[in-house]
Amino acid sequence: MLRTATNPQIGHVVAHKKLTVIRPANAQLSHTLAELWRRRRLVYVFVWRDVKVRYKQTLIGAAWTVLQPILAMLVFTLVFGRLAKVPSGNVPYPVFVYCGLLPWQFFSQGLVRSSNSLVDNRYLLTKVYLPRTVLPLAAILSGLPDFALSFVALLGLMAYYGIAPHASILAVIPLLLLAIATALGFGLFLSALNARYRDVGYTVPFFAQLWFFVTPVAYSASLVPDRWRILYGLNPMTGVVEGLRWALLGTGENVGNTATAAALAVVILLALGLLYFHRAQQTFADVI
Repeated sequence: MLRTATNPQIGHVVAHKKLTVIRPANAQLSHTLAELWRRRRLVYVFVWRDVKVRYKQTLIGAAWTVLQPILAMLVFTLVFGRLAKVPSGNVPYPVFVYCGLLPWQFFSQGLVRSSNSLVDNRYLLTKVYLPRTVLPLAAILSGLPDFALSFVALLGLMAYYGIAPHASILAVIPLLLLAIATALGFGLFLSALNARYRDVGYTVPFFAQLWFFVTPVAYSASLVPDRWRILYGLNPMTGVVEGLRWALLGTGENVGNTATAAALAVVILLALGLLYFHRAQQTFADVI
């Protein structure tokens, strides 16, 4: 709207500039989720952008996706399988540990990327409007091509050892969704916190390293004492890792209870993460 006023010193009308105020149409959390669904094409664009940037100007490209878990598998096989003699049941230890590394690397890398997603795109946030939840979600989903290639390598490793996939292999899909939801729940909270306090970006990798040792990646959850089982089961990645071994190898005990506890924990985690992110996003452009 154009407003005018009379300047008493010069005696004529002075025109003020037009003022435009942009406000959100709806500040409800449900509106945020609905808008995210409507902008799902935008999520795909950001995912594809992140994948291309990640392997741009690399010598071996996407081969790094398979090389990283294989090298980690060799180190863990030597240290835990040969030296520490960590039991792996009837499954060869290389297959056992690779099956744990597969979901863990997807989760940990997605956690680090999502926690930095707002800071990495700070110039975009201050220039145009887009649903802020797109950025941490796309940062996590950009790891799906890596997971797919590593999963094919796992099937090849199982074939090398003469292990056929278990009949419950289709359970890999809901378990992958559980890993995505876990990374997103923490990623929403950490990315919003990182927008205000940059210390978060330095602590998340260290936090992920500590989390690795309380997740049964290099060892079986059956080694955990009974008195710690309930507390241990609150770690959602315990259900994901043990569930994936059960889905592919048919190993593990009480996997259904562990996966159910993990799913309940993730639902609560995701709800709290969305709520905190929704409240904090109104100040992102000011503090980032």
